[in-house]
Amino acid sequence: MDGMVRSRSDDIRRRIAKRRKEKERMENNSRPERLFTLPSEDEKHGFSPIISYEGGGPEEEIHPLFRKEVFLFKILASACLFLVVAILFRNHTATFDSARNVVKQTMETEFQFAAVSNWYEDKFGKPLALLPFTPNKQTANVSSNPQYAVPASGRILENFQKNGQGIMIETSKGTKVEAMNGGVVQFAGVKAGLGKTVIIQHSDQTESWYGNLESINVSLYKYIDKGKEVGTVSPSTDKAKAKGEFYFAIKKGNHFIDPIQVIQFE
Repeated sequence: MDGMVRSRSDDIRRRIAKRRKEKERMENNSRPERLFTLPSEDEKHGFSPIISYEGGGPEEEIHPLFRKEVFLFKILASACLFLVVAILFRNHTATFDSARNVVKQTMETEFQFAAVSNWYEDKFGKPLALLPFTPNKQTANVSSNPQYAVPASGRILENFQKNGQGIMIETSKGTKVEAMNGGVVQFAGVKAGLGKTVIIQHSDQTESWYGNLESINVSLYKYIDKGKEVGTVSPSTDKAKAKGEFYFAIKKGNHFIDPIQVIQFE
């Protein structure tokens, strides 16, 4: 009797043990497998592993120094700067005089408008300008037509040797003063000692100055052809004021040259 009881107890224990093993096996099968890797040398010294992300193909590759956000910001900043400069020269308020002078000085000394305009005209057939204007007809190349136009015929009242810069010319009253060559107007306004003045920058790196004008008929940074009217002469200083006078000078680099060596006046 005791043997039968003991045998039955052992059978129950075996069944319980079998059920426990089956349960453990089922639990182990339902758990995800874990991958254990040995730490690298960098991880042993406290450095995090470097993770590399690669694109799907060559078309998705982007240069590591290129950042789209920075590129778009530069384009936006350039557009804003261009708009601000345009507003400065469209608005003639005295408040912006200092800012306009800085822009003028920078553009006059560091950028050759006439040279670039001449190159652009040779390549594409139209003048180049920063601000919108009505295009003029094309002018001949300097090399193919080296002769200069006479600004205005007249008698020389004050020669180059007197001031080392320019000459004073007496003409008829109300005479029109014309550009000696095609170029870009880099100054149009009042200049100390010269009154109303126009300065034209030419593609050969020279400048022609037209001072003591009664009126100015050109716009700043506009390309004008040779022989184009820049203004009219001021009345002479005599009491009758029957004649007109204007100042004319030619500048090459940082030095003025005698206009008589370039153009023959009456």
